[in-house]
Amino acid sequence: MASKKITNRVPFASGVVGSLPRPTAVQDILPEHPGAESLDAARSERMDRAVGYSVILQEMAGLDLVTDGEWRRHSYTNIIADIADGFSPDPRDGRWGITVTEPMEVRSPGLAAEEARRLLKLTDRMTKVCLPSPYLLGERLWDPEMSAKAYPTRDEFIDALVPILHEELVQLSKTGVDVVQIDEPHLCVLVDPDVRSAFDDPQYEMSLAATKINEVIHGIEGVQVALHVCRRNWGRQGWGAKGGYEPILDTMKRISVDQYVIEFAIPDAGDVAVLKELPEDALIGLGSVECRLEHIDTPEEIVGRVDEAIKYVDPGRLSLNPDCGFAPGKSSEIPLDEAYLKLRNEAEASRVLRDKYA
Repeated sequence: MASKKITNRVPFASGVVGSLPRPTAVQDILPEHPGAESLDAARSERMDRAVGYSVILQEMAGLDLVTDGEWRRHSYTNIIADIADGFSPDPRDGRWGITVTEPMEVRSPGLAAEEARRLLKLTDRMTKVCLPSPYLLGERLWDPEMSAKAYPTRDEFIDALVPILHEELVQLSKTGVDVVQIDEPHLCVLVDPDVRSAFDDPQYEMSLAATKINEVIHGIEGVQVALHVCRRNWGRQGWGAKGGYEPILDTMKRISVDQYVIEFAIPDAGDVAVLKELPEDALIGLGSVECRLEHIDTPEEIVGRVDEAIKYVDPGRLSLNPDCGFAPGKSSEIPLDEAYLKLRNEAEASRVLRDKYA
């Protein structure tokens, strides 16, 4: 892969992982479920104006790298149901709103690229667009009863996702967006021994995640490719797994990306010394801002976390971000103003670090 590393061109560049909290009015623009009607709403002039505000908010906070807040999506995973038909609403407890029930047929190819082009019209800052990994979607959106007619096994569904997501990345790489990010929290929750124990062969799961991500990103050029891993975002309830990165470290190193965007603001993320085990040519988006709970990290707290990381990696490899997106789903417990204050302090910490390590 011919990489194009961008975020290290601004020392300690500040940015978001992906999503921002959606105000109720923005939530109301989208219908209840993803699909054709949702796609029309996401492309509406009203949504364009709303997304413009999300970009202004990030710029006012002082961020160097911005997204569209993912406000055009129901969630960071369910964009797949806007790209392709084959999904049905699934309101059951423990499910993720939709489940694959028919063979997928692409309805809106290049949808993520369309999001990118709309974003690029709104800002002169560095930009990022995210897509879910095929393994994550397999874990979330396949069900042995509802999905078996279309895809008898989860792995067959995952295989079918790979070319769809790859084509989205191909189109994204042609837009001029700076960073494309693959979101893969389900790999990260395998750091937790309780989660691993739920699988017959956790090593197979890790290998599958890495293999399929590499297939999706194969041959993508001219853009910085990032991998985001975290222990899920449960809002005020916290996160969904405990443990350092050591159990998945070899798997992460197998994934051919330019940047790892990983959380370290929460205590359950483990020892930051593990950063020295990542490939030396990889950039690191350091999770240095807590994104779930009410506490607003001060610039001093954020700088302290980065100082600790610099004991193990060259500062030129580091950029700053929260641990996760602020609102992985359409609704969120996190107030938008709270997110803004956290991001403003992150940007201030970036400025302090530039002066400190100039």
